[in-house]
Amino acid sequence: MSSNDELNRQVSKLFRTYKTVKEMCKDRGYLISDLDLQMTLQEFKSKHCDSMGNPVRKTLSFKTTPTEESLEKFPNMGELWVEFNDEMNVGIKTMKNFIIHLTENKITNGIFIYQLGITSSAMKLIPTVSKDLVIECFHETNLIVNITKHVLVPKHLKLNQDEKTELLKTYRLKESQLPRIQKSDPIALYLGLKRGDVVKIIRNSETSGRYASYRICL
Repeated sequence: MSSNDELNRQVSKLFRTYKTVKEMCKDRGYLISDLDLQMTLQEFKSKHCDSMGNPVRKTLSFKTTPTEESLEKFPNMGELWVEFNDEMNVGIKTMKNFIIHLTENKITNGIFIYQLGITSSAMKLIPTVSKDLVIECFHETNLIVNITKHVLVPKHLKLNQDEKTELLKTYRLKESQLPRIQKSDPIALYLGLKRGDVVKIIRNSETSGRYASYRICL
């Protein structure tokens, strides 16, 4: 494979990751334009690659706000900053700068997309930040494919606190009696679920049409 073919392959993978990130933000209830969702590979190259065809990851970073509908359901949702980091390996200084950017701009949610790895020292910084600041880290390759688009993956919808309370009341359940979804589950990571969040899972059935089940994130 020539170096040019390899570059095209890498750009194509990054393009797919970028599209998945945009779709993920939309599915979480953030404002994402149709132009971004429908962007072609050629448009991506024109906008986010230099004259040599190399991707410029800094241009992929963006801020987005919740939709009005999302704010009605989750009033404390807050703005989101997504950063595509251009370093091969991320250290403590880079993670500090990411956290500073969020706090100085009063952004409560941050998604950090990295290429190869993050040092353990950098990862240890994340739990030390304010509880009002949520930081998630994703490896680029883990987002090349949008798992929610797989035919076997049912629709998952996050409940707000009122919906969760009503669910437990209706079925006379305690939280501990709900089926579980692990915080490390790919769907939980995609939706940004936190411990205690409940998702409604909608499946199609040949006999009963559609039916719902529920899981709590632990």
